[in-house]
Amino acid sequence: MKIAAIVGSNREDSYNKKVATFIQDRYRDSMDIELINIRDFPLYNQDEEEVPPETVQSAVEQIQNSDGLLFVTPEYNHSIPAVLKNAIDWFSRSGRPTAGKPTMIAGASQGALGTVRSQLHLRQILNAPGVSAKVLPQNEIFLGTIQDKFDNNGNLTDRATIDFIDNVVTNFKEWINQVS
Repeated sequence: MKIAAIVGSNREDSYNKKVATFIQDRYRDSMDIELINIRDFPLYNQDEEEVPPETVQSAVEQIQNSDGLLFVTPEYNHSIPAVLKNAIDWFSRSGRPTAGKPTMIAGASQGALGTVRSQLHLRQILNAPGVSAKVLPQNEIFLGTIQDKFDNNGNLTDRATIDFIDNVVTNFKEWINQVS
């Protein structure tokens, strides 16, 4: 099963990137997860949507060639980061690779609520007509106080969190098989 993963942070030492990498490594026997770099996307420009920049086109092709899509996003000011919104804007106008794509959302923050508000916004955005992703229902990964769940080497060590992610990823794989 091939999964395209997008981390909604451009921070090199991002907790969300660590979560995405954990998921990529932990489930490598059942899912081939490829991280898509959105860091270098230019700001969306309608004048360029017919012939998008190579960075955008490459990401569009990765999503088109995947069985599912994973978003792992932080929360900035109760919403998603601009870099993630910009990428989704490009996707909505450049081949619409997210349309009908089975999608899972996860997110981590240092606050107690995890990324509840940003994921609500992300679900709304992913439901927009130009995006139209099929978001996994009734499964949310809100990882709060994430800084306490990793060891000094950057490894996710919190057993309850790992077990929870295992459950949601299992549901995601089953759901991909149901909707594909």
